[in-house]
Amino acid sequence: MAELLGFLGGFFNPAALLLVIAGSLFVALLQVGGEAVRRLPASLAPLLRARPRADRDAARRAMIRVEHVAHLKGVACADRVATTGSFLKRAVDEFANAPNVVHFERWVAEELLGRSERHGAAIRGWNAVADAAPALGMAGTIIGLIRMFTAMDDPSAIGPAMAMALLTTLYGVVLANMVAGPIAARLALLSDMEIAWQRELLDRMLALARAEMEGGQKAARHQSVAHPRQNAVREAA
Repeated sequence: MAELLGFLGGFFNPAALLLVIAGSLFVALLQVGGEAVRRLPASLAPLLRARPRADRDAARRAMIRVEHVAHLKGVACADRVATTGSFLKRAVDEFANAPNVVHFERWVAEELLGRSERHGAAIRGWNAVADAAPALGMAGTIIGLIRMFTAMDDPSAIGPAMAMALLTTLYGVVLANMVAGPIAARLALLSDMEIAWQRELLDRMLALARAEMEGGQKAARHQSVAHPRQNAVREAA
């Protein structure tokens, strides 16, 4: 065990690790901005908690109940259906309380766009880190070689400088291809799956709202046609 710890300890260089990580974050900050970089820690939570298929299936079951209530009692009663998940609850509340279809359509467009932008910011941030990490690793390698060449008269300084030169490259490759890159790809997949089922449910809600609006318009036209006939009958009598 001691030998293993000693072997692994040879791969740990705080200065090299700090250079690669801090440098990659700084480059990402310049590329995608502070908002995307601030989202990086919070974006790690969905990697462990996200269950897009289970969320989709639960939302579809709830949507069947919403459609049933809307057909029987009208769209305004849809919020009586018990739902799970913050997105579905908010969507059903907005669906039931929207003053008209145009208002709900606007909310749907803004909601999906906002979610897509938030997801995209985190994904761009991790991709920026993945792009920058190998370059920062090479920069650390150059710094280590410079330190080594400037300390040729001190044999004890050559080893640490050479270790830094090699480890920064290793850290850059690992950070790009085993951490940031896979995280960005996984987040992109989760985002696509999540927005797909959310768009599906919102489209079904819009279809219900339009159907009810069209039904109300037909009823109003029917009444407007029936009233003149009734008045004509009364006048004839």
